[in-house]
Amino acid sequence: MENQEKIGETFETFKWTIKDLSKLNTKKLYSQNFNIGGHPWRILMYPKGNNVGYLSIYLDAGTLPCVETRFSKFKLVLINQVNDKLTQTKETQHTFNARESDWGFTSFIPLAHFYDHSKGFIVNNTCIIEAKISVSTPELEKKVDQPALPVSVQVPAEPIEHADNPLSMDMSAIPIDELVDFRGLGKIEKAFVPLLDDVCAKHPSVIGCQKKRSRRFSEWAFTALGRVLHFLKTKKARDMDEEACSHLQILWEELETFRFDLTWLEPHVQSALGMKNYMERSAKVKGVKENVAALEMEMKKLKAMVAAVEVDLELARRELVKVEEGFEERDLDGELGYGP
Repeated sequence: MENQEKIGETFETFKWTIKDLSKLNTKKLYSQNFNIGGHPWRILMYPKGNNVGYLSIYLDAGTLPCVETRFSKFKLVLINQVNDKLTQTKETQHTFNARESDWGFTSFIPLAHFYDHSKGFIVNNTCIIEAKISVSTPELEKKVDQPALPVSVQVPAEPIEHADNPLSMDMSAIPIDELVDFRGLGKIEKAFVPLLDDVCAKHPSVIGCQKKRSRRFSEWAFTALGRVLHFLKTKKARDMDEEACSHLQILWEELETFRFDLTWLEPHVQSALGMKNYMERSAKVKGVKENVAALEMEMKKLKAMVAAVEVDLELARRELVKVEEGFEERDLDGELGYGP
């Protein structure tokens, strides 16, 4: 690990080298534990994306007691091993706690970009990720390891953000250049804007019901709606396995808290959620069809064998008729004799 000095703060760096990347057969991968600022950390990576078509990278604080919080400003870095100028760095800050023990970027870079060896992020089947954690920011010193507020006072005026990282509503975890203003209601991810524009044109009440809300509430609301729309737009029926259905169910339940009129969207969501059962039945039907086809093929082979045996049997019968002509059966148990 190394230190990097900046005005007013110091970042300490942990480098994680991941070898034999193509041999990994796991949904998520953790680095070894490392200690920075007197606290244990590790890096969490989803090699195939956390339910998105992007490489997903997070900083994980491990298991924290319910009464402990840990504030940290940090950077996650994907090293370009061919050209340093193309190294990807994303910075954010977060107060880690028992419910939100990991934080970072679900959409770090597109998977196609990451796995394209010509781009330089993977060399000799190896990639390198760094975590740079601030250890001297005054705000950090004030916020690290402060007891959490009693549950009785943690009552927000508007819906709280989701606990699980991929669905978090903290917009600071999204790079600024990936956010755009949406109709003056707040900053929304670029990928969601065309989808939101389309549904707002078809269903004006979507905009109307949010105009009297706070800007932050509207950002959360339209981000939640954008996530559901993006899921439905980018997923195919064959993708709806148990994990995908669970992810969509969480997105939908999160969206319902924002009091949109969703009668126009619910049938599409329920249809998508029902695809799991359809896919299971489809797989079963496919398996039975394949079994029937295999048995029919085996039957054809057996019929061909029977037909060949029948031909051989008929030839043998004809041969028997020929050899029996003029043939007189004798008592084989009688004496041979030698005259009268």
